[in-house]
Amino acid sequence: MTDTVDSTLEDEAGDRGYRVWAVPGLPEVRPGDDLAKLIAAAEPGLADGDVLLVTSKIVSKAEGRVVRADDREAAIDAETVRVVARRGTLRIVENRQGLVMAAAGVDASNTPAGTVLLLPEDPDASARAIRDGLRDILGVRVGVVVTDTCGRPWRAGLTDMAIGAAGVRVLDDLRGGTDAYGNPLSATVVATADELAAAGDLVKGKAAGLPVAVVRGLAHVVLTGGDEDGARAMVRGARDDMFRLGTSEAVRLAVTQRRTVRAFTDDPVDPGAVRRAVAAAVTAPAPHHTTPWRFVLLESQAARVRLLDAMRDAWIADLRRDGKSEESIAKRVRRGDVLRNAPYLVVPCLVMDGSHTYGDPRRDAAEREMFVVAAGAGVQNFLVALAGERLGSAWVSSTMFCRDVVREVLELPEHWDPMGAVAVGRPAEEPRARPERDAGGFIEVR
Repeated sequence: MTDTVDSTLEDEAGDRGYRVWAVPGLPEVRPGDDLAKLIAAAEPGLADGDVLLVTSKIVSKAEGRVVRADDREAAIDAETVRVVARRGTLRIVENRQGLVMAAAGVDASNTPAGTVLLLPEDPDASARAIRDGLRDILGVRVGVVVTDTCGRPWRAGLTDMAIGAAGVRVLDDLRGGTDAYGNPLSATVVATADELAAAGDLVKGKAAGLPVAVVRGLAHVVLTGGDEDGARAMVRGARDDMFRLGTSEAVRLAVTQRRTVRAFTDDPVDPGAVRRAVAAAVTAPAPHHTTPWRFVLLESQAARVRLLDAMRDAWIADLRRDGKSEESIAKRVRRGDVLRNAPYLVVPCLVMDGSHTYGDPRRDAAEREMFVVAAGAGVQNFLVALAGERLGSAWVSSTMFCRDVVREVLELPEHWDPMGAVAVGRPAEEPRARPERDAGGFIEVR
């Protein structure tokens, strides 16, 4: 007997029922098979407004995405764009389709030994091909969702989600409407295609040999025109992904993806975000259980201009003493524009409180170097934490060349040593890709 699920929903049209059932009788799918023909033969009674839920495994098989792979890890490597998290041999990655999932969606189940199944190259195109084929064969207007199994952060268990779609409203944007009490809806966007995929999973099962399901009674989610986004529209972009850097494994990603940003928008910087970055900075290691970091936050434009003008005047005076031409001086001064154009400045300072004095120049120099290294570790923590806050930054060494001027303008104690300045703001453009660096070139093993 075919598994079915009956349910009801209520919308502006009143009570309405829908039915979900698995399609029996599909043969083993092989490379080159026409899925639309196979589905039409197994379920010839499809009607306008039905939604087909098709397991990605049979799509991959039909499209020849079965590959020899004695080493599944190598296949995962080939499909991986970015490692999001890793624990032992388990990897959560972003794959070439833009999906974040375990093992890049590479599957060694329900496929002959020594082979693995890769996800469809373009699941939205696969869904369109099935939809168009069913229209040509049966003359019906249906929606198609290609589904795959996934886990979810903070939730135990697996479910199905949409990785490809055609002829289906994948997202139902309710923003701008009101709820039953008249309250405005400002953030409600329903993942309709994922809900359909999960409904189909209830009747398909994971090992029942029923890779296709039909939903009937939800014709309002089936599109009548050609304007459609496909399931790709459900993938949250990096700029809007609050949890992209949300795991301990992702700290490494934050370090490797941090960039020096030299062009900022005029958007104000959240002072709370900077303070959270300072909190991360002061977890850096330091000698003798000391706290050698201080961070001066220049939150007012007046304070920033006063400091930068004084630094510029001191720098010009130094360059003139060095015999530089006025043209050369102007060019060098322009290099400092990254600080002047930033909406927020931070001056990290080193303090030597708690340091030891040995009376031996060699040991005293090493003592200061220890504190300088600790200050650098704090600055690096700070920059990485700013990246985690989705803020761009640029560390500039200029305050180290006129420390007396900086201390005077900012009214700092004599024993505070400015260690450069950090420009902070929203990046005005996506950072350019950093050239790959081979870590082996920086390693010596003894």
